[in-house]
Amino acid sequence: MTNYYDVLEMRDPAEREAALMAALPLQVANAKQSSEAFAAIFADVNPSGIINRQALAALPVTRKYELLERQQATRRVGGDVFGGFSTLSYGAAMPRIFASPGPIYEPEGAARDYWRMARAMYAAGFRPGELIHNCFSYHFVPAGSMMESGAHAMGCTVFPGGTGQTEQQVQAMIELQPAGYIGTPSFLKLIVDKAAEMGVSLPSVKKAMFGGEAFPPSLRDWFLARGIDGYQCYATADLGSIAYETSAREGLVLDEGVILEIVRPGTGDPVAEGEVGEVVVTTLNPDYPLIRFGTGDLSAVLSGACPTGRTNTRIKGWMGRADQTTKIRGMFVHPGQVAEIIKRFPEVMRARLVVTGEMANDAMTLKVETSGAAPEALAGKIGDAIRDVTKLRGAVEILDVGSLPNDGRVIEDARSYK
Repeated sequence: MTNYYDVLEMRDPAEREAALMAALPLQVANAKQSSEAFAAIFADVNPSGIINRQALAALPVTRKYELLERQQATRRVGGDVFGGFSTLSYGAAMPRIFASPGPIYEPEGAARDYWRMARAMYAAGFRPGELIHNCFSYHFVPAGSMMESGAHAMGCTVFPGGTGQTEQQVQAMIELQPAGYIGTPSFLKLIVDKAAEMGVSLPSVKKAMFGGEAFPPSLRDWFLARGIDGYQCYATADLGSIAYETSAREGLVLDEGVILEIVRPGTGDPVAEGEVGEVVVTTLNPDYPLIRFGTGDLSAVLSGACPTGRTNTRIKGWMGRADQTTKIRGMFVHPGQVAEIIKRFPEVMRARLVVTGEMANDAMTLKVETSGAAPEALAGKIGDAIRDVTKLRGAVEILDVGSLPNDGRVIEDARSYK
């Protein structure tokens, strides 16, 4: 078992899916019974019927801005700071509260490895008994605590370096000899550069797990040239760990405690495997039971299993943001409106709204993929639907199926801002 955190990573995919689907109705029931927010969101939902992905896909998606709006609404009247989403009360069951920009408040429960980060750290090469230099922030945001709790669950010691003070970070690394670093890649680069400036080396730092920023191959190679093997993880303050990189470096493997869907931006409709869309996650965390939580991030599912032998689904990693709301001629147009338009036409497979021209002189064209329809008649009907839904006029361009790029873009702003 030296290559895997536990046996869950090697389960038969059918066994994993059965376990997740068996846990799903219990989590929906827990959310409906124990959180005021989901009691309202799932008012007409029978939890016992949510037993497969088709039933899950029928539930509404809760996006981050909606969570913030609920928190703000309850805070205004002196109510629950979590907007009714948390099932915990102040005290021993909730050791800490964090705040992300908004502010959005996130509870931390008392469960061991509450954020489920140990598995990602193990895949990045960390092992029990090692010292980890943790340079994620420890104040306001949960990142520092997320990593520390995972390291402790794995049996590691943590130096809480936090952010800033690069010279002191170098000194601590020289004297404490940590096995590796956890934090953003850009900050470790600053530390390594500072060490070079000081004329010292950091021989003990052989591995790193990165998050919070992009980690392109060029930067990965830069660290490798200096003896540091870096891996990335994908986590959020709301959900904890979602996916992590392995030694295969072929996408990110899903954490064992989440159910992931890729949906068309602006909707809750799952897309076909391989198509880019918004990452929607259902967590099995009973303390903060976020169900169909829209992360706002774009990604896609990779086919096949990880070459390391891990059998869970893989995703490509972060591919941009799903919220593509754009202001056109003084009116906001969002992906949900594009989805509403194409739902009126079953013959339309995919669509992209392209905005061109210069500011204050906008033009928009809805490009649609379709087959077997009379282009001119269909274009006229779609044009009417554009005006009906957005209150703006737009051109329509009919394309063959497969013509649009697979990048998750529903609205493309191609205007000139010179």
